[in-house]
Amino acid sequence: MEDDPLKQVFTNLHANIIERVNPDSAIDALLSKNILSTDDYHELRQVQGSKDRCRDLLSRLYCSSHSETFIQLRLALLDEYSWIVSEIDDQLTSLTAQRQQPHQGRFIDGEFLSAPCRSV
Repeated sequence: MEDDPLKQVFTNLHANIIERVNPDSAIDALLSKNILSTDDYHELRQVQGSKDRCRDLLSRLYCSSHSETFIQLRLALLDEYSWIVSEIDDQLTSLTAQRQQPHQGRFIDGEFLSAPCRSV
């Protein structure tokens, strides 16, 4: 599992983002925040079609070591794509809540034994 929950959420929503987001304004914003290099920017601008450009952008961002990559991407999408940011925020809330829950179960002889499932 990823260490960055926001990156994990973008990965989870990858297909939806590719299908529904034109990345041009996000590319401009990420360049201005130094998340993308000028070389990245020029290469992305050469990609024909918004789906392929979005796919290439996300591919570059998944490999980025910048600590604010996905924070800045979320902010770049906020004005134009508030609905996708709502989905991101919902998944992020759910993911962080799951990570904060203590594990139900115990270790015996080095094996994790989970607690039985409860019906809701």
